[in-house]
Amino acid sequence: MNPAWERVQLARHPKRPHALDYIQRLVTEFEEIHGDRAFGDDAAIVGGFGFFRGNPIAVIGQQKGRDTKQKLHRNFGMPKPEGYRKAMRIMELASKFGRPILTLLDTPGAYPGIDAEERGQAEAIAVNLREMARLGSPLVAVVIGEGGSGGALALGVGNQVFMMQNAVYSVITPESCAAIIYRDAAKAPDAAAALKMTAPDMLRLGLIDKIVDEPAGGAQEDYDKSAEFLGEAVANAFGQLSSMSRQQLIDQRYEKFRKIGSFFSEV
Repeated sequence: MNPAWERVQLARHPKRPHALDYIQRLVTEFEEIHGDRAFGDDAAIVGGFGFFRGNPIAVIGQQKGRDTKQKLHRNFGMPKPEGYRKAMRIMELASKFGRPILTLLDTPGAYPGIDAEERGQAEAIAVNLREMARLGSPLVAVVIGEGGSGGALALGVGNQVFMMQNAVYSVITPESCAAIIYRDAAKAPDAAAALKMTAPDMLRLGLIDKIVDEPAGGAQEDYDKSAEFLGEAVANAFGQLSSMSRQQLIDQRYEKFRKIGSFFSEV
């Protein structure tokens, strides 16, 4: 088994900590916000307000289930348009009051069902990408498990973007990539290596700012230690961003994402 595929398996580990596991350990007095005030509530995205190390914060995460009942309730962590609109509702409220925002990315991708398409899935993701670029609050995004395509990126436009050590971040799943490129989904391990989707790959390519350590064997081995590592990284990030004005935060975020994919410069 190649290292990239091993990390994919760890990112998908059934006992890996999910967004609510981290929120429970890092955020006190958490009050969840429900609904997008347009259609309904999407349980695949959880979000609300609380306190992080004594300071007010907005936190939003993509939540997978563990048993069959939870997985169905959370739609296997695949958000629908109302989920992204709920997330944006929370982020806009946080920006209005100058609250820092933490997003936790963990989804195989946005839900591709016909009902989601009917309610504007692509438009909801596009609006989030645009509006997150304009938010006047410090924003830190962390890939805690699977960062799947636009479904994850719709919560990932941050001033600083982190990945847990065994998380993955990619435009497509290895299985889907292998089915398209190799005409054989069984070649997913080869696709995982080719996609450069691991945290070290992302850091080397300049797509993320930091890798957050995990306990030996993976985050599933010690939830408290994993949360401690994540909490330290997030606290340091917000500390660095706290001195920046609203316009500086917007400008820094804009420039950060404008540079992605630019490999040439004119002299």
